[in-house]
Amino acid sequence: MDDTFDGPQWGPASGGKPRHLVLLLHGVGADGFDLIDLAPGWGRAVPDALFIAPHAPEPCDMAPYGRQWFSLQDRSPVQMLAGVQAASDWLRPRLDQAVASLGLSRADVVLMGFSQGAMTALHAGLSQPGGCAAVLAYAGALLGPETLAAGKQASPPVLLVHGEADEVVPAAASRRAEQVLAAAGIDVEAVYRPGLGHGIDEVGISLGALTLQRVLAAST
Repeated sequence: MDDTFDGPQWGPASGGKPRHLVLLLHGVGADGFDLIDLAPGWGRAVPDALFIAPHAPEPCDMAPYGRQWFSLQDRSPVQMLAGVQAASDWLRPRLDQAVASLGLSRADVVLMGFSQGAMTALHAGLSQPGGCAAVLAYAGALLGPETLAAGKQASPPVLLVHGEADEVVPAAASRRAEQVLAAAGIDVEAVYRPGLGHGIDEVGISLGALTLQRVLAAST
């Protein structure tokens, strides 16, 4: 099995050895190039971070292009949870290998995702031993919230950012995630952007930079 990431990388801005790793997980129908442009701006906040935007493991089954972390053909809760669990299982050995090769630990890693990538980042960050330094979830959802207590292996701080006018993943999904995470004792910050559809705006980007700076400063 090939336990490496395929996708664009950027940084560190400092030009030195990476001291942190930020994974950028794209949405369904996109690929790693969709989010890697976040890296230069965020790299100013965390200049010792390496950014990797991996291509999801499967070709998108609803379009002739792009990738997916799991299929959305069947959106029943059982199938969605099974899909995100499989995506997390795919991610785990590759993340472990990247961390080991860089001489880092899970405490040096931030998982960021958009839409389906946010669902994957949340599941992986909470369910994998060692977790990560933080999860940044934009326009996503916590799949299988009723399984969180039984499956939680880590409690990283979580940033949720969601557009109030999101027509793809309703903002109610992040509101539900906020409630469940807070009830589980997880440090969660949630920001809902009026008028924003299914996307990331400048406020969300700035919040991400501040979160990266805060959580990764602790692991420096």
